[in-house]
Amino acid sequence: MTFFVHPQGLCESTQIGTGTRIWAFAHVLPGARIGADCNICDHVFIENDVCLGDRVTVKCGVQLWDGVSLEDDVFVGPNATFTNDDRPRSKQYPAQFLRTRVCRGASIGANATILPGLTIGAGAMVGAGAVVVRDVPPNAIAVGNPARITGYVAAQRQAVPTLPKTAPSQPGVYPGSIPGVNLHRLPRIEDMRGTLSVGEFERSVPFAVKRYFLVYEVPSAEVRGEHAHHRCHQFLIAVRGAVSVMADDGTQRDDFRLDDPTLGLHLPPGIWGVQYRYSEDAMLLVLASEYYDASDYIRDYEQFRALRSGQ
Repeated sequence: MTFFVHPQGLCESTQIGTGTRIWAFAHVLPGARIGADCNICDHVFIENDVCLGDRVTVKCGVQLWDGVSLEDDVFVGPNATFTNDDRPRSKQYPAQFLRTRVCRGASIGANATILPGLTIGAGAMVGAGAVVVRDVPPNAIAVGNPARITGYVAAQRQAVPTLPKTAPSQPGVYPGSIPGVNLHRLPRIEDMRGTLSVGEFERSVPFAVKRYFLVYEVPSAEVRGEHAHHRCHQFLIAVRGAVSVMADDGTQRDDFRLDDPTLGLHLPPGIWGVQYRYSEDAMLLVLASEYYDASDYIRDYEQFRALRSGQ
């Protein structure tokens, strides 16, 4: 054999890749497919309709039921729980089990629970003990019960100097680490009549605006955006409350917190944008350089990365 099975392990499948190790008291059923260089630790159970990519690590006490697939370089922590039936009854089986996909490079923390039929995006990180009840976007960090996104893997936090509320705001541009993604400080004028903030199109807002939309009344657990554009520029302002924005060029990520109406974030074309951690009162204004065109959207992250690498 080109793979290793511990004397106290039981592997009934012949579809096991080179260099994979299956340790004591693990049980692999005949239909399971496991790639190369995987590590299947003690007391793991793998059912028939399960597929593992290469270099997957499954720690002790994990059960992988029919319909679960783990792509290359996935890590599953001890006693993480996968499910495949959203309405289980004893001796009653669905016509087809729901399919759960953990994409390449993602990690599942110890004792996390993954509800059936979900996708954990590439590079995502699910925290220990989290209960995941909805899809997790690529590179997102999801923790808690129910799991909520608290950040993005390897995203660099970007900020501008804070100003006292009574101080006038001086316009300025603060580049992030991704070329073209800039945080703008807009003017703020305050007197006894109130406070005013202003932006001029093609000046402080660096393009001509053809469209705007408002996003509000978003539950804090929800994520918006999750797409890039071929042609459209966007300028984001939290006119009320606070919103976090993650910008991704396919190789690196910046994280911004928009919590002041004098802050605007420019997302040029070819940048994957996600908005999350909406405060309860948040209202996000988005200025766009193009009229709505469904064909201008790139909604699949792997397609986006392929286009970026092609550039």
